[in-house]
Amino acid sequence: MDQHPPPRPALALQVTGLGKTYPNGTRAVSDVDLEVLGGEIRAIVGQNGAGKSTLMKLMYGLEQPSAGQIRVHGEAVRLSGPQDAIALGVGMVHQNLMLVPSFTIAENVVLGVEPGPAARVDRSAAVERTAALAKEAGLAVDPQARVSDVSVGMRQRAEILKALHRGARILILDEPTAVLTPQETTDLFEAVRGLRDQGMTVLFISHKLKEVREISDRVTVMRAGSVVGTVRTEDASPAQLASMMVGREMSLDVPRPPAHPGATVLKVRNLASGADAGQPLHGVSLDIAAGEIVGLAGIEGNGQTELVELLAGLRRPAAGSVTVDGTDVTHLDAAAHRAAGIAHVPEDRLSNGAALDQSIADNLIVDRFSRPPLARRGALHIRRIRELAEDLIRRYAIRAPHPAVPAGALSGGNLQKVVVARELSSEPRLLLAAQLTRGVDIGAMHFMYERLVEARDAGAAILLVSADLGELLALSDRLLVIKDGRLVGRFDDPAGLTEEETGLYMLGVEQHSQQRITAGAR
Repeated sequence: MDQHPPPRPALALQVTGLGKTYPNGTRAVSDVDLEVLGGEIRAIVGQNGAGKSTLMKLMYGLEQPSAGQIRVHGEAVRLSGPQDAIALGVGMVHQNLMLVPSFTIAENVVLGVEPGPAARVDRSAAVERTAALAKEAGLAVDPQARVSDVSVGMRQRAEILKALHRGARILILDEPTAVLTPQETTDLFEAVRGLRDQGMTVLFISHKLKEVREISDRVTVMRAGSVVGTVRTEDASPAQLASMMVGREMSLDVPRPPAHPGATVLKVRNLASGADAGQPLHGVSLDIAAGEIVGLAGIEGNGQTELVELLAGLRRPAAGSVTVDGTDVTHLDAAAHRAAGIAHVPEDRLSNGAALDQSIADNLIVDRFSRPPLARRGALHIRRIRELAEDLIRRYAIRAPHPAVPAGALSGGNLQKVVVARELSSEPRLLLAAQLTRGVDIGAMHFMYERLVEARDAGAAILLVSADLGELLALSDRLLVIKDGRLVGRFDDPAGLTEEETGLYMLGVEQHSQQRITAGAR
């Protein structure tokens, strides 16, 4: 009897010759061919500027192609907007979640397609519908909880339920694990696999190759706006995927010789934030020495932002003290903090890290433009400013044609390099690095890791705040964990620590005694 292979699943999504060229001549996507099977989890990876985001926007109707064709379940379609995509069963969960904070989970899930008469919302029906969807999809939520009161993980689950409520059969997930704990990531992956097993097609966009290999069936790699290859996930190592992304062989190891801490640079005692803080701090005490990287782990919204802004002079504390090299900076402004040797890479580079309408050169010198050698007697030395900018652009591999280009014209990764170049080139005594590599591709990420370790070995004291536990464990000489504005964990040797163990402290399941934690403040 003839043995026939099982039938190949039908294509859920197909693009042919897809291209997008903007009016200014920028070619973001070029001649892309892509076939995604029904019931498949397909990862899309690539460096910043590789075309991933533009491709997803084209498939969700946020952008219209300049060339090529899109087919959904075999039918050629023209997507003039997201509503067209939603009507065809395509849903998208954005990295910046699109929920109304003052609404409940259920109200957000049904928003725009509410059950009940048009004149009013049937809230009971909304709760029932959300609960039923959550049970079917394996996405645990509290339908009646207000979005502003729940974790980031639950907000993300609500976004997925929102797409399912609108009939999504193809789901685009854009950097879905960027701010999740390991436990929340595990729960998300379990739910995504369950959706796949029910026939859902998932496009998974991520920078985290470990997670890409864990969740996807196949991986499509993009570079310079084009697809350079698609491989079965089980056949590709992280190093091979990274090499495909950057176009050359590269190692994923972070070269980090042992630290040799010196004298204490930062001394924080019983620090408490004021009433304007989103998450109040409660009696935080810590020390950081010259020549060490201290990592700070925690779920976003647990006080990391407030702590960094207090240390940078952007907030005023309600109590406690901060000294840098013996100088009390507790109640000084941001300029005085800089004068004390504090540099700050903010978590929001767009709002707080750069002046987008100013040139790259202006952004690189904004902290030193008024003093020699860049200025003398109030007059700017234009040639030296240009030479400094060109030198930093070269040393930090910033992709830009010249220093006069507006910072807002750069990709996210290159803009982050401008911020990091400015802060590290000031040779700080204390570096506050918040979300250093968020949204940065793997090539730029490892470049920044190397610069961070170089700064440590040159004697800087570094506080590294990151939502990426793998990054913290790879770079930290010591690790602290924050929960609800309090330090709840201290690890003086994170070498044997796992992401799962750290996640238990981030969730508050485990915690160290305050005596052990404050013993870390030498």
